[in-house]
Amino acid sequence: MRYLPQYVCVVVLCITASVFAADTPDTWKPVPVVVSVNESGVPSDAIVLFDGTNTDAWCSAKSPNAPAPWKIVDGALVVVPQSGDICTKIALKDVQLHIEFREPAEVKGSSQGRGNSGVIFMGRYELQVLDSHDNPTYVKGQAGSVYNQHAPLVNASKKPGEWQKYDVVWIAPRFAADGSLMKPARITVFHNGVIVQHDFTVIGPTHMSKPVYTVHAESLPLKLQDHHNPVAFRNIWVRLLDKTE
Repeated sequence: MRYLPQYVCVVVLCITASVFAADTPDTWKPVPVVVSVNESGVPSDAIVLFDGTNTDAWCSAKSPNAPAPWKIVDGALVVVPQSGDICTKIALKDVQLHIEFREPAEVKGSSQGRGNSGVIFMGRYELQVLDSHDNPTYVKGQAGSVYNQHAPLVNASKKPGEWQKYDVVWIAPRFAADGSLMKPARITVFHNGVIVQHDFTVIGPTHMSKPVYTVHAESLPLKLQDHHNPVAFRNIWVRLLDKTE
């Protein structure tokens, strides 16, 4: 049996692939939307929730008609202990979220009492914020955990006083018309550029001992938690993901 030289086979394969691609009706459509990124790292199609200048995108979680009770210090949004959680004025479904946070430089307390806050999707599902640098605590409650459900794959925490970041892909749960769960929520998290949650299936609200999904609106506000520690946040933005069905 005679074989074609290797380079001939490669050329034939390339030509075949090219012809196939050109003859496929959907090869050129739909054309992806062009998204640029500015010098601050914010995509052009992002909704900016906090840029250091005002809290217009936020309100009190206890009283949605009241302004956010936290304070802006040097361009950072800082928790005012015992003032209450804050939440976005807009409701969100599936999103890419970028948020930066800073634990207090002066270390006070230990375990869950040290730099505690949280990013709570849809008011129910918490991504834990905690000072987890040299701070032993239960693993499903440390920074980067899906609170009470899943420990982070690694501890990527920086030292107190240093800015950190979460980059998150959140896919909301889906419910049927009768209120039954069709698809649970899923979350992927990068902490300081390191993946700590990989497409984790959220098993229900994170503050229940036995999580059980109950039907809720398909879009709900994002909440930031006041856990009585002066954690700071900055550079908060989301991109709406509307192709995840």
